[in-house]
Amino acid sequence: MVIALIVWACIFHTKRRAKAELPPQVRYNLPIEMLYTLVPLVMVSVFFFFTARDSRDLEVLSGAPDVKVKVEAFQWSWRFTTTVDGKTLKPVVGQPVSDYTAGPQLVLPVGKKIEFELESPDVIHSFWVPEFLFKRDVIPGIPENNKGRKFEITTLDKPGTYAGRCAELCGVDHSRMLFNVKLVKQAEFDQYIATQAGSAQ
Repeated sequence: MVIALIVWACIFHTKRRAKAELPPQVRYNLPIEMLYTLVPLVMVSVFFFFTARDSRDLEVLSGAPDVKVKVEAFQWSWRFTTTVDGKTLKPVVGQPVSDYTAGPQLVLPVGKKIEFELESPDVIHSFWVPEFLFKRDVIPGIPENNKGRKFEITTLDKPGTYAGRCAELCGVDHSRMLFNVKLVKQAEFDQYIATQAGSAQ
């Protein structure tokens, strides 16, 4: 379509030698120039308002999550350390895999507030579970007390296993930096906690 329009413009809109006058000009037309300026300004202002409002809401931490998860992203996998009711589970450590179901698994209860704390010892990674509709970069060097390391979400109400991945090009095995999140009902999560509780390594 683009090529056809280019050819059409070349054939039917070439300057004819016999017709040398300029086509109608719109420069110095104050109403049109104001329109060209104000319409983009209004559009950007509206986008900025909604972006700022939603960003503020997404960054709120309740201070009382049901589960806390420390996420450590490294080249090229993940380490998840879960804390619930004062109990810290043994870390789940992964290796690069080609199938997300073979990657490290993070088990969480459905419909609960989860606080994630992100950390990276090497390069920038990005923690992303598409079904959670949230993604956050894992940036090395951010101090522990900085709120940029943490975010909170409420998990889905539907049990299942959801794919997770690194969404930031981080090196040679970036495409194999896969994991999965298993959402289970509270009774099954309590049973999982009872079998996994122990000292964090």
